[in-house]
Amino acid sequence: MIYFDNAATTYPKPPAVIAAMSRALVRYGANPGRAGHAMSLETSDAVFDARQKCADFFGADVENTVFMPNCTFALNTAIKGILTENSHAVTSDIEHNAVLRPLYALSKNSGISYSFAETGSDDQTAESFERLINRRTKAVICTLAGNVSGRIMPVKMIAEICRRRGICFIVDAAQGAGVIPIKLSDGINIICAAGHKGLYGPMGTGLLVTDGKYRLKTLVEGGTGSNSKDPAQPEFLPDRFESGTINTAGAISLGAGVDFVNSKGIVAIRAHESELCERFFAGMKKLPFVKLYSDAFDERFVPVIPFNIGDIPAEKTSAMLSDAGFALRGGFHCAYPAHKKIGTGETGAVRFSPSVFNNMSEVNALIRAVGRLGIRNCANR
Repeated sequence: MIYFDNAATTYPKPPAVIAAMSRALVRYGANPGRAGHAMSLETSDAVFDARQKCADFFGADVENTVFMPNCTFALNTAIKGILTENSHAVTSDIEHNAVLRPLYALSKNSGISYSFAETGSDDQTAESFERLINRRTKAVICTLAGNVSGRIMPVKMIAEICRRRGICFIVDAAQGAGVIPIKLSDGINIICAAGHKGLYGPMGTGLLVTDGKYRLKTLVEGGTGSNSKDPAQPEFLPDRFESGTINTAGAISLGAGVDFVNSKGIVAIRAHESELCERFFAGMKKLPFVKLYSDAFDERFVPVIPFNIGDIPAEKTSAMLSDAGFALRGGFHCAYPAHKKIGTGETGAVRFSPSVFNNMSEVNALIRAVGRLGIRNCANR
């Protein structure tokens, strides 16, 4: 199976990540920060080392770098932690359900409202965000890059608007971290990231990274290994948001994934994946029955390309490609508004997303496979 579903989860994982996971399960079997014996202390040191790597990656203080089960949990923690009753938020019209569903739930239960900024050119997008901000707006939540179209958002421009207006800026970096450089110093207050995508860590890992400017309410309370006599949840980070035993092996492996990205270099990773996307886009453009949803693949996009073969349902196309030996995801990608934006609200799309481990021969093989499927299924339509 040739794997092109890296926008969902990168595969394969780097050997160093696999080795770190195995080593963690064998060597670091105690709860970090929960005891004074040698294994617990060694585990705490290993987790701290991984936390430091993640903090450095996003330009954060180590104590403000919180391990989470995934990016969705991090986004829920940030969104529900900052918005108060009757407040307002602004988000974009290409967001993932990890943003949309928390906002929808809050609107039903807490009187919170939200508005959708229309995306276009960078200037148009930034202007749309600013236009929707009002006196009740407490947060702006924006993806770093769309998970359907791959469109990169003007995060620094939006950050400047939020800074000027005194509004918390939360960035969903699930689809961009590891491909686009992003730091808190870009003007962002909170970065939420997936560990298992562009950071090449294991599934079940994520990060919430904050500059500490905004105090967040807790989503979960419980044992933290600190202040055990106090029934109140700790105020200090990371303990405030790490109730219960964290995914120790996952955190340590995520640190190894960050090491891998740093060793390859974000610029080099994006250049390689973009070259594969450029070849794929050019090949698809030559096939008359293939539908593409942008005029080109260029620097406006992270390495993600949605497409369809004629009027074949996206799920059927991905199933046929799976039978041919290729892994791509077809459907609505947990981001229905983003599909409406590009014109695939009725059909969904098949998503091509390579990783650093893919090569040009694999892309050419996929182009040939799409060509064969199109000829076989669209000739008589």
